Amino acid sequence: MFFIMGINQGMKELAYRADLFICERCGRYGRYQVYMTYMYLSLFFIPTFKWGKRYYVKTTCCGAVYELPQDIGRRIARGENLTITPDMLTPVSGGSGGSLPDHAAGASAVRPAKHCANCGYETTEDFEYCPKCGRKF
Repeated sequence: MFFIMGINQGMKELAYRADLFICERCGRYGRYQVYMTYMYLSLFFIPTFKWGKRYYVKTTCCGAVYELPQDIGRRIARGENLTITPDMLTPVSGGSGGSLPDHAAGASAVRPAKHCANCGYETTEDFEYCPKCGRKF
């Protein structure tokens, strides 16, 4: 008998209805997009266990990325309609299209996302070939 298992990272955009605000970084109107990142164990290609959940906010105006406190992120993930205020946010990247941080490198590292033209897989890892289909990025 053999097992097919793996550990990977995932990202999910959470349903968050945000009002327009004026961004402190760029001075333009924008909205907050809330994301949850996590690590997961998959058995036979089925995600079975998640851990290391972290919550991030990305602005639609300049792409600045902020980390949210765990308790606020969990409440938003449960569907509560909270108002995110600037004092809740910890800056991670300074805007101009920043991407969400890579789990393995920590919250301070930000890499641009790569998209596979063949299968659509998205990753922030520094791969030359797609880990899902094997084609060159």
